[in-house]
Amino acid sequence: MADIAVFIERYTVTRSEEMGALMRLGQVAQRLGHRLDVLFRPDMYKIPDYDALFIRALTDPLNSAYVAARMAELHGLRVIDDPDSIVTCCDKVNMYSHLRRAGVPIPETAFLRPSELTPERGRELLRDMGSPLVLKAPYSSFSMYVDRVSEPLDFVSLSRRYLRRADLVVAQRFVPSEFDWRVCVLAGEPLFVCRYMIPKKRWKVLSYMANGRVVYGDVQSVPVARVNPRVLEVATCAAAAIGRGLYGVDLKQVGDEYVVIEVNDNPTINAAEEDVSAPHVYERVIRYLVGEWG
Repeated sequence: MADIAVFIERYTVTRSEEMGALMRLGQVAQRLGHRLDVLFRPDMYKIPDYDALFIRALTDPLNSAYVAARMAELHGLRVIDDPDSIVTCCDKVNMYSHLRRAGVPIPETAFLRPSELTPERGRELLRDMGSPLVLKAPYSSFSMYVDRVSEPLDFVSLSRRYLRRADLVVAQRFVPSEFDWRVCVLAGEPLFVCRYMIPKKRWKVLSYMANGRVVYGDVQSVPVARVNPRVLEVATCAAAAIGRGLYGVDLKQVGDEYVVIEVNDNPTINAAEEDVSAPHVYERVIRYLVGEWG
């Protein structure tokens, strides 16, 4: 029997889908003969007493989740997400650099220094990459600090605002689509696939309104066997460029090919959403954590 810890924060269980996934994970662990406990931030000192750690909280290197991951790794626990994956995926410049070195197809992308944040450079990028142009702050998640610009002056104002969060800003060719493919990969194998639909009159999966409301699209679960093999091939190559852990790879179709928009550590796994066509996801995660798979 293995003792497995799940590290969460209070915000982790704000939705019934999130709580449902944790409950299913616990039920599967018990069925397989293991014990699963939930740990919060004040419980981090208990991590060395466990055999494995599964993190279900935001994994910024400045957050407590990273401290939990480092502690688990230092004490020899198998951990999702591992600290190296957190550091790589939480910095888009680092993440895209890994993908480029591995030959993974991504949209045309540029890393901009402060000296390049000028109307002239914006005009050049809008001409070469097309309008609108997508700008991203390197340290962001859940579609925050990701926006589009169509004018050189907007390019300057937005990119300088993003520069408050980092030393570089990411500029990327805009790839329109009705949905993003999400391929979750664990230990080099596709775990589940879904489509994250883009809401009507929006251009990304999650949009944040001025009044604080969040607009997000539906999640459509798709059986892995019904997915174009090329989607799975590109996604697994992208995941391998980061490591051997658990990743959510987001892709868009361009003609007959696919480009990787992002590789996320700590991918969302919600009950009645991502797991619909992959009920085995919880057992795979448990078996990976206890060293029986992957």
